[in-house]
Amino acid sequence: MHFKRAAIALFLALASSGLAHADIGQNAYDRGDYKAALEYWRPLADKGDAAAQLKLGEMYDEGQGVPKDRTLAFIWYSKAAEQGNADAQFNVGVMYDNGDGVDQDKSQAIAWYRKAAGQGNVDAQYNLAIMYDSGEGITKDSGQALVWYRKAADQGKIEAQYNLAVMYRDGAGVPKDGAQAVAWFRKAADQGDADAQYNLGTMYADGDGIPEDDAEAITWFRKAADQGDVEAEYNLGVMYRDGEGVAKNGPEAVGWFEKAAAENYADAALNLGVMYRDGDGVPADRAKSLEWFSRAKAMSGDDSEPDGNEDMPLQRKSIPI
Repeated sequence: MHFKRAAIALFLALASSGLAHADIGQNAYDRGDYKAALEYWRPLADKGDAAAQLKLGEMYDEGQGVPKDRTLAFIWYSKAAEQGNADAQFNVGVMYDNGDGVDQDKSQAIAWYRKAAGQGNVDAQYNLAIMYDSGEGITKDSGQALVWYRKAADQGKIEAQYNLAVMYRDGAGVPKDGAQAVAWFRKAADQGDADAQYNLGTMYADGDGIPEDDAEAITWFRKAADQGDVEAEYNLGVMYRDGEGVAKNGPEAVGWFEKAAAENYADAALNLGVMYRDGDGVPADRAKSLEWFSRAKAMSGDDSEPDGNEDMPLQRKSIPI
């Protein structure tokens, strides 16, 4: 799988022994008066207040009221992390992971992710899963990846839900289970993840882990296509062309194929060439047919000529995060 890490997050809430001062500092911060916020938070941080130390780390990280300085950000995050602040522990993990403000050290990244993950930090749970899944800084262990993806997924982390679905679909680190894959794709899809929507569409189209339902496939492909997912655009073109889950509609098929072709999707251009050549759902047009065949050839880098059997079926791809 291809992985997208959770990045350093900025945390607005402060729970500290100097709560009144923290509130004043937060109010100043919220209105963009970083100088005033620092004046309240720095004394608290110097006295060992972990939440204030976290805020100072964030301000140096972002260059808010102070020159951006990732080394100082790391120092302040570390002070808070050493006191058990889970958000700071996560940020220290990210900085070790990326070699940002400190020398890169995957083992240290894992150690700090684990501390934060153990306290329920969802982004740390997700990043720890990625480390186990990819074998970065630790022995690759799909079983442990599954454990941490599930913890993050149960807290609503979309990327974790998606990757968990892929693992169940492919039988990676867990017995293959189409129904579980569908369930986790749906959770991510319901939160608007286009890749999950696309994959849910393919599972309905294939009857994989769920009864085959082309109308539901259309619904999910459309949601993904409306977000610009090119494979979903292409599959909608195929389904409207063939009348799968929807009434056969040549112009609608052409419209979706054109959207995909505009993103250099060669199979979509090839299908447009076939439709115009054969008059399939649209008036036959030799000039348009040759134009689309030529575009498909250029997109694919294929020097061969069309052989007359170029109708392309649904694409059964997935795009892991």
